[in-house]
Amino acid sequence: MSHDLDEADVRILRCLQQDASVSMDELAARTNLSRNACWRRVKLLEERRIIRGRVALIDPDAVGLGLSVFVIIRTSAHEEGWLAKFEEAVRTLPEIQGAHRMTGDIDYVLRLRVADVTGYDRFYKRLIAKVPISDISASFVMEDIKESTALPI
Repeated sequence: MSHDLDEADVRILRCLQQDASVSMDELAARTNLSRNACWRRVKLLEERRIIRGRVALIDPDAVGLGLSVFVIIRTSAHEEGWLAKFEEAVRTLPEIQGAHRMTGDIDYVLRLRVADVTGYDRFYKRLIAKVPISDISASFVMEDIKESTALPI
């Protein structure tokens, strides 16, 4: 394992990826550690930013955001000013769940959650008002076959 993780750290991380709300007593029991040893390890993993935060995973359909969209962006502008505007736009548009700069023919891929196609259209208009984009296309997810937040450690 990288980052000098031992087996106990890996057991903690695997457990927390499945349920970060587990009590420290339960986490210690599941990882075969004492409560104090487990607590110290979790705190160290947080200090080292291996554990970056703890969140609740919300059902998108339950909150009216049932449409997942992948947006492919190509741009002819690669100067620093354009990039700063684009990064600012990405940070301020809450529909964007992930933004990735790519190699190859595609410059950027965005992963969005919106209510419906109309919601995507509103997003699209706000994005292009913030930054000029040469080419943009969207693909709407028909079915989620697998979606996970857990890393394969």
